[in-house]
Amino acid sequence: MDDDIVIVCALRTPITRARKGAFKDTFPEEILAGVLKGVLTKTGINPALVDDIQIGNVLPPGGGATVARMAALYAGYPETTSISTVNRQCSSGLQAVHYIAASIANGTIDIGIGGGVESMTHGYGPLAMPTGYSDKVNSLPAAADCLLPMGITSENVAKQFNVTRQKQDEFSVLSHQKAAKARQNGWFKDEIVPLTVNVLDKDEKPVTVTVKEDDGIRGDTTLQSLSKLKPAFAKDGTTHAGNASQVSDGAAAVLLMKRKKAKELGLPVLAKFVSFAVAGVAPKIMGIGEIDIY
Repeated sequence: MDDDIVIVCALRTPITRARKGAFKDTFPEEILAGVLKGVLTKTGINPALVDDIQIGNVLPPGGGATVARMAALYAGYPETTSISTVNRQCSSGLQAVHYIAASIANGTIDIGIGGGVESMTHGYGPLAMPTGYSDKVNSLPAAADCLLPMGITSENVAKQFNVTRQKQDEFSVLSHQKAAKARQNGWFKDEIVPLTVNVLDKDEKPVTVTVKEDDGIRGDTTLQSLSKLKPAFAKDGTTHAGNASQVSDGAAAVLLMKRKKAKELGLPVLAKFVSFAVAGVAPKIMGIGEIDIY
């Protein structure tokens, strides 16, 4: 149908390890600008046709419309392209895509980009936390549970739903094997935008490098190697450095419009946006929450 909301381009930067990877000395606005520029290069679309950009982000200082606007302008989008940001924690980027799709569906805009950026190098840890919280609000246990670290909620989920360490480690090994195979076969190549950045070496001297691949994939991971790792969040826990997600730096962008507009511009249809749903869960088991786009 001509009024279908479709995705015509979906790109991301390489995902690198925070504080250790190739983006450790790169600010989030530069990472985001790289992928936003990649959309223009990949599609050849006139940037003035992009009505709105919505960026998902959790951590300061990578968040806020100011940083996103800086990135968009640097990437070549005109001042007439508006910007906003959204924080739905781990689903922030997906929420941004939904907002763009909804805006296209209701006729508010014709073309938009939904995306996300995080620099856990620059924003993760104490920098991301307020200086204090209301004792009155925190007297409600559920409200206090909102402050639980993800590692602890992971342990809560594992205990409540009987997700053993063995199951987690097996999944981790399979995940790394699949990712390593995908990288080896070049299956990520079309979705990754290489970025050229400066990285400080061990002597604090800048070295220019072009980042083309994810650096957190460990294809040699085995159950035996994981069995040697100690729990990271609880002495009797099941979550450790080998089966938990790494802290990362990176960005992604998705270009959406109606099918008839894609035909008009001669752009390929990669997927159709059909529906979207969210649901709240208890904060102490936030790990079972998810966001679905169909």
